[in-house]
Amino acid sequence: MTKIKIASWNINSVRLRIAQIAKFAEEASPDIIAIQEIKCLDEQLPRKDFIAMGYPHMQVSGQKGMHGVATVSKYPLTRMDTHFCPRDEARHVSTMVHVGGVKDFELHNFYIPAGGDEPDAEINPKFAHKLGFLDTMTKYFAERASENARKVLVGDFNIAPHENDVWSHKQLLKVVSHTPLEVDILAKLQASGDFTDCARAFLDDDEKLFSWWSYRSRDINKSDRGRRLDHIWASPALKDAALDAGKAGHVVHRDCRFWERPSDHAPVTQVFNLG
Repeated sequence: MTKIKIASWNINSVRLRIAQIAKFAEEASPDIIAIQEIKCLDEQLPRKDFIAMGYPHMQVSGQKGMHGVATVSKYPLTRMDTHFCPRDEARHVSTMVHVGGVKDFELHNFYIPAGGDEPDAEINPKFAHKLGFLDTMTKYFAERASENARKVLVGDFNIAPHENDVWSHKQLLKVVSHTPLEVDILAKLQASGDFTDCARAFLDDDEKLFSWWSYRSRDINKSDRGRRLDHIWASPALKDAALDAGKAGHVVHRDCRFWERPSDHAPVTQVFNLG
């Protein structure tokens, strides 16, 4: 049985928090880490540190001072050049993960635009950019949808779709990341490839799950005003591989949010039983 554990983490500066990544890698032992908001150029990625952690294979799409994504892996990676952003922004890197023959799969690592503060595309260009980015993603995966396609989508999607993916559904209905418009557009993206939301697959409707807590929250455990912005999705051909891992196969590593100088996101992991 080949088991693969994939992690996704918006690290909010890979160079600033490389020690946290090393600690997480040692404790959680993911085979692949998809990182968002690395905030560095390709050549500035701390490659020696990742090699020392046991991740010799890396693909990166970097940008000076902002955005940027990187995928580091124990398994060989082949880069698939795909760009979803009409602006010159590094928000996506896709790779083929070489596990062995028919077990290989595509891994798409996304950092979807946050969208600014005002959920109105006519007056907020950042929100319009977010909607356009999601629309481009939807068209791309719809054109390539197949029951046999082995794809995993991960990343900071900057949308908390379920009413229990936020601390207060009613209070956040008009807040960017949980508006009905964003939820509807994300649902269309999910339907474009018939993707399974691995986190929600085993949760009861009334069960809350968060992966992000604002830096402005003084006591996360007391108020727990979080949102689930970080996602791992599986295509139909990998749905059973994710579901076979059971509810324990998907984990939000909440403790990482309490580490020294933490990211405001906690890493999430999903186990895939590839057979």
